[in-house]
Amino acid sequence: MDTSKTVDTKNGDTPDYSQYIGKKVMFLTVCAVVLVISVLVALSIGSANLSISEVVDQILNQNGIAWSIRFPRVLVAVVAGAMLAVAGTIMQCILKNPLSEPYTLGLSQAAAFGAAFAIVILDAGNMFSNTKDAVVISNQYAVTLCAFFFSLISTGVVLILTRLTRVSPEAIVLSGVVMGSIFAAARTAIQYFANEIQLASIVYWTFGDLSRITLDNLVLITVVSVPVLIYFIYNRWNYNAIDAGIDTARSLGVNVSRHTIVGMVLSSLVAALIVSLMGVIGFVGLLAPHMVRRVIGSDHRFVIPAAVLVGALILLISDTLARTIISPLVLPVGVITSFLGGPLFLLILIRGYRK
Repeated sequence: MDTSKTVDTKNGDTPDYSQYIGKKVMFLTVCAVVLVISVLVALSIGSANLSISEVVDQILNQNGIAWSIRFPRVLVAVVAGAMLAVAGTIMQCILKNPLSEPYTLGLSQAAAFGAAFAIVILDAGNMFSNTKDAVVISNQYAVTLCAFFFSLISTGVVLILTRLTRVSPEAIVLSGVVMGSIFAAARTAIQYFANEIQLASIVYWTFGDLSRITLDNLVLITVVSVPVLIYFIYNRWNYNAIDAGIDTARSLGVNVSRHTIVGMVLSSLVAALIVSLMGVIGFVGLLAPHMVRRVIGSDHRFVIPAAVLVGALILLISDTLARTIISPLVLPVGVITSFLGGPLFLLILIRGYRK
């Protein structure tokens, strides 16, 4: 028997497995290269166009418009897009539902209510006259904590339906829609009793805009996101087991209940933080995982880092379009992501019911 056709004599890998891995590594490499190019392009275009060499020079010397204005916005688009995509990836895995993500499960709407609660009840919104924004959030930490707290309520409802009852995947998504509607109604009630400054703060905040982000905000997002991402990557094999089936995962010694709860809580934390800092940005967590799985399959060893890259690309490209598509006017990035994600949501829902 000729084993040279089936086994790699150097490392023991079969050619089929090497090709399997090579395709995924190639996809990750291409995504990383495209992301770097997209970052440079995003830094170069705007109200004042710059050449790539000028962008690199300003970044290295830490001066100019590319460094002081565009660089924080581009970096936060990369980090926020990556973490929203990872949150959607983990939720879809542990809930066994391809439509799960922070936006469709009502977490974003719950966090938005929490932010509105902080702005009105805790007086975290103010109006100033400056060259950047007329409305700012004066107590970002209070907004973030309130957003996280109320997102946990929505998370708890989904967990109860998932663990204590045997509802269908469609019912889980519908429960998220219901929770989103309840929190949206509650936010409307708060807006009704808000004064003009508080109302302006809420409306301004919910636009889903990255222009208000500062380097301090970027540090806050990064400090929270990096440990969460490391945890998800560390448990990639557990997510593969869960993806293969609950019974299979338990037979392999995976504590499914613990990973479900921790995964949902950490995903909620990331979503609440991002939403509290830049408003509601929908469908990034839905788009990225499905795009990745269609190309490289469901192996979470590769799906998680690929979702990081693709999610960063989606939000970065969306924000760049928002800044330039009708320049000098700047659209909220949430508008662009909703236009991209809405049709995909409907397509996945229709395919699910057909099956």
